[in-house]
Amino acid sequence: MTTNETPWEPPLAGTEAEHLIGALERLRTTFRFKADNLDPAGLQTRIGASSVTLGGLLKHLAAQEDYAFTTKLHGKPLGAPWEENGWDGDNDWEFTSAADDAPEKLYALWDDAVERSRSALTAALADGGLDQSIHASRSDGRHANLRRLVYDMVEEYGRHTGHADLLREAVDGRVGEDPPAGWQAASGHFRLPG
Repeated sequence: MTTNETPWEPPLAGTEAEHLIGALERLRTTFRFKADNLDPAGLQTRIGASSVTLGGLLKHLAAQEDYAFTTKLHGKPLGAPWEENGWDGDNDWEFTSAADDAPEKLYALWDDAVERSRSALTAALADGGLDQSIHASRSDGRHANLRRLVYDMVEEYGRHTGHADLLREAVDGRVGEDPPAGWQAASGHFRLPG
C-alpha cells in the first residue's frame, strides 16, 4: 500500500496500469537508493571481472529511459542531452564514458531522464492506454503496444537493480530490498513518485 512514507510502493489493489507503473516506480526508486550519494570512487567501484559500475548504470538507465519514451514510443530522435555527448555507437559507451563524468552530472542525467519518461508515459496513458500501438516495431511491421514498452522497462530495471544491489554493498555495505520509510535522495534532484 502506498503511503507518504513509502510513495514508491505499488498499490495494494489497483488497475493493471497502476500496478505496472507502480512496479516500475518501485524499481526506479530502489535503484536510485542504491546509487545515491556517492563520490566518484563509489560510482566507479567494480566487482570482480565485471566492468559494470553504479555510475555506468546511472548513465545507461538514463539512456534507456530516453530511448524507450522518446524513440520507441514516438519514433523521435533522442535529442539533448544525448546528441552532444560524444556517443560513438559503441554499445558499452554509457558504461565506459561514465568514468569521466562527475557524480552531479550522472545524477542529473538520470533524474532528468526519469522526469521526461514520467511525463511521456502519463501523456501516452491519457491518450490511449496500455493497448495503444507505439512506434517500435519488428521487421515484419508489427508494432509493440505501450504495455510491452513498460514491461520492457520493468525488466531492464529488475536486471540492473540487482547489479546495483551488489555494487552498493561492495562500496559501503548498504543492503536492503527497498529504501527505508521516509527515504529521500541526498544527491541530485530525484523526485519520488506520486
